[in-house]
Amino acid sequence: MFIGHFGVALAAKKPGPSLKLGTLFIAAQFLDLLWPVLLILGLEHTRIAPGGNPFTTLDFYDYPISHSLVTSVGWSFVIGALYYFRRRTWKESFIIGCAVFSHWLLDFFTHLPDLPVAPGINTFLGLGLWSSVPATIIIESAIFFTGIFFYLQTNKSKDKTGQYVFWGLILFLIITYISSLLSPPLADPRAIAYVGFAQWLLVAWAYWIDRHFQAKPPRTAAD
Repeated sequence: MFIGHFGVALAAKKPGPSLKLGTLFIAAQFLDLLWPVLLILGLEHTRIAPGGNPFTTLDFYDYPISHSLVTSVGWSFVIGALYYFRRRTWKESFIIGCAVFSHWLLDFFTHLPDLPVAPGINTFLGLGLWSSVPATIIIESAIFFTGIFFYLQTNKSKDKTGQYVFWGLILFLIITYISSLLSPPLADPRAIAYVGFAQWLLVAWAYWIDRHFQAKPPRTAAD
């Protein structure tokens, strides 16, 4: 899953309007931001295996630190706790922690059974939505556009720049998603890690949006 994770980050602005969208992007994508680092360090591994998965040619055969159930729960607590120690707000910290874990949860629905329960345990989870490319695209797109809807329900642009950078990001994510479905796979697994680092540009883009958006005032009975 790709744009679905960003959909969750966008939707999380509704229960947490004071949270930065950039921070929510980091939380919702934290496992995939960590994964390239671990690949480069040789602590986790992947390989190209065409034909084994209808949706991707990647074989995620070794990523227990970033994507196992137990460590994902752990990362959720760690990132939520770090946010609490910085901001001292329980509600926002809880939302951040949930956003981190939402990544594993969405992966659980989409991945073939390759998500380890815990490091060192050879039990793997995954409901296999990727087995159907059309169903994956429909469901992931639904999550993404639902996230946009919730975001715009509670946030508004302060100026024209905000509209341009927001819809520019949405368009960029859609184009990137379509391109990933149509482009030939990378031949070198390590190159995938370097591509993964490009996600930080999306985080920076989200913080740019934060500078030009503000929360809508709460609705009153008269509204």
